[in-house]
Amino acid sequence: MLTKPTSAYVHIPFCTQICYYCDFSKVFIKNQPVDDYLQALIREFESYDIKQLRTLYIGGGTPTSITAQQLDYLLTNLTKRLDLSVLEEFTIEANPGDLTDDKIEVLKKSAVNRVSLGVQTFNDKQLKRIGRSHNEAQIYSTIDHLKTAGFDNISIDLIYALPGQTMEDVKENVAKAIALDIPHLSLYSLILEHHTVFMNKMRRGKLNLPQEDLEAEMFEYIIAELEANSFEHYEISNFTKPGFESRHNLMYWDNAEYYGVGAGASGYLNGVRYRNRGPIQHYLKAVSEGNARLSEEVLTKDEMMEEELFLGLRKKSGVSIAKFEEKFGVSFEERYGQIVTELCQQRLLIPDDKVVRMTKKGLFLGDTVAERFILE
Repeated sequence: MLTKPTSAYVHIPFCTQICYYCDFSKVFIKNQPVDDYLQALIREFESYDIKQLRTLYIGGGTPTSITAQQLDYLLTNLTKRLDLSVLEEFTIEANPGDLTDDKIEVLKKSAVNRVSLGVQTFNDKQLKRIGRSHNEAQIYSTIDHLKTAGFDNISIDLIYALPGQTMEDVKENVAKAIALDIPHLSLYSLILEHHTVFMNKMRRGKLNLPQEDLEAEMFEYIIAELEANSFEHYEISNFTKPGFESRHNLMYWDNAEYYGVGAGASGYLNGVRYRNRGPIQHYLKAVSEGNARLSEEVLTKDEMMEEELFLGLRKKSGVSIAKFEEKFGVSFEERYGQIVTELCQQRLLIPDDKVVRMTKKGLFLGDTVAERFILE
């Protein structure tokens, strides 16, 4: 008997504006069949016969770009067959400019207990420069309204190493984030993705990005300043006050299986990583025919081990060697001993017999270190 996953990711691909750095599955909301999409999504969700979840996460796109009525339909139907006594964390992503009072009211009466806001920067000029439609004032008013409605588990995303961004800008952003008095922050360095406005600008030589040594300085400053203000740096890009870790994201980094529902969503079930069809009409047709998936990949044991390390090393707590050996039935020392020794010598890993975890230098380099565990 296969144990069912206890987490699900639900994708709402609609946006009111397309950000210049974003390569997620998304479409401009105008003239889109939103009601048909939500009905198809619920149909796919119900096809998995999910009764119990520990974490449920609605991402995008922009989940709050839909109307309050549509949001109510979505939240009600996602949870109507769930045992809510088991649901520990129910997150929805939102944009500061989209979260109107009527939508907050819908969230308040739903099972949602965590809101993640795409702030990105507090600087109005930079917000325009990266294609965001909200402004600094809306960030504060949205968070005030959420707190008034009883939400205390609020997280914001910030991006650093933005075009033209200085160290002073980063210091100002961090200070303003701390002043919000919220329990969770995610800070990501800008990554240039294909098929984005920023990548096209970069190719034309029109994107002035901070040098890598300045980016490393920014990263070091962010960690030091947040740790000095009672935040724990528990994953490469994530900081939490005690007890407010993102349980859903920890599930990804623990390499657990999860349902992925919606257009362009990815999931991991029974050793199979899958991806759903992305274009809305393709997704609607696929769901009506009984299979939303575009691709499936059955992972080999080697690939599962690589992912366990690749994902687990993102956590500050790292990967337990005993748990790894128990899960995969291999000797960690025989398989990876030499790599660990080399990475410790390069001061990228902390020497430890029980756990593989990265130093601060290793955390900055992130995936470059994790890639060393991919054996050819």
